[in-house]
Amino acid sequence: MITLIKNANIVNEGKIIKGNVLITDKFITEISENEISTKADNIIDADGKYLFPGCIDDQVHFREPGLTHKGEIYTEAKAAVAGGITSFMEMPNTVPNTFTHELLEQKYKRASEVSLANYSFFMGASNDNIEEVLKTDPLNVCGIKVFMGSSTGNMLVDKKETLEALFSKCKMLIATHCEDEATIKHNMEVYKEKYGEDVPMECHPQIRSEEACYKSSSLAVELAKKYNTRLHILHISTAKELELFDNAKPLKEKRITAEACVHHLWFSDKDYKTKGSLIKWNPAVKTDHDRDAILQGILDNKIDVIATDHAPHTLEEKAQSYFKAPSGGPLVQHSLNAMLAFYDRGKISLEKIAEKMAHAVADCFQIEKRGYIRKEYYADLVLVDLNQSYVVEKSNILYKCGWSPFEGTRFNSVVSHTFVSGHLVYANGKFDENKKGERLKFER
Repeated sequence: MITLIKNANIVNEGKIIKGNVLITDKFITEISENEISTKADNIIDADGKYLFPGCIDDQVHFREPGLTHKGEIYTEAKAAVAGGITSFMEMPNTVPNTFTHELLEQKYKRASEVSLANYSFFMGASNDNIEEVLKTDPLNVCGIKVFMGSSTGNMLVDKKETLEALFSKCKMLIATHCEDEATIKHNMEVYKEKYGEDVPMECHPQIRSEEACYKSSSLAVELAKKYNTRLHILHISTAKELELFDNAKPLKEKRITAEACVHHLWFSDKDYKTKGSLIKWNPAVKTDHDRDAILQGILDNKIDVIATDHAPHTLEEKAQSYFKAPSGGPLVQHSLNAMLAFYDRGKISLEKIAEKMAHAVADCFQIEKRGYIRKEYYADLVLVDLNQSYVVEKSNILYKCGWSPFEGTRFNSVVSHTFVSGHLVYANGKFDENKKGERLKFER
């Protein structure tokens, strides 16, 4: 199968050129500003549209196995490709937790059967599975996930000796959720004493506070520097944490990297009054100052990648009181739209969006032949129309949970086409599910 995308504004590697891209089977075989004469089976005239490398989301929770009433690999990956995400890395806090390689491989098998996007799955670390963790193959698995905060209950790794062992012995990337458990527990008791069970949702950033985030993140950085560990800190939510990171080296030379998530860039604590538990995430959405500082950290390259932490829950679950309502929300269908909205406002360039949502993720995780529009790379591509708009509403939401924190938002961009490993999986609202995504491989 040969596909020609012609007349596209190609957003790639720090520049935008008008040109043509030829796809042969799974791969990009030609990129040219001049006409490509090769006869194609399928021609897409992309005049006026922008061609991006497919977004790679390094942090999602697709809820399978064990929590499939909220989401599943099939439904959430489908929403992802409709939103321009062609590859995802999924977290281990499913049921059962992904603490063994047998359970890890079961996830990979399931994804190979149902996922429309390319996929990888993190191996989960606990207080007592370090020997299993150390067996992980860095060529076939994206990384090790460590919850340094009890966002997900029994996945908390809080023993100092376990953390020391992980950071000293693990030779592959460790991704951390950083919130200090003791600080959070103390804050919870303070607010429980004041409000009982009816703690207002807007108290969430005081309970899961800046102090809790910084204390845990700084410990992770300290351990990584001590042992020269390859550390990736997820979902930075405070301005203060930015002092832990630098931009003195190119990304490929960094041993300590950081991620920002779309919700921490979009919302602030002022939104709890109208959104309530729908924007309850861990770490918490915090102040306007924190939100703006995170975006500046992206522009300054102190923060390396943009992701979602997509974590669906049902509306019934979210409708509960503060201590019972779970943290997390669905985001993969709308994350690229949200970043393009920032472009509309003059806050970020298209080139920087491509860098932080595709190039840098591929570099950070050393993904094989993805994340760029390059000859001989996999054709993971997204075509976007910046001259169309739409409103997010229940009728066009693809998440299994059926809602979005962006409901009612008008986005001035539409994803028109998504290619996954050369297969046109999504075109103008319609899916071709004849081919599934592929397992990501890593050059380490």
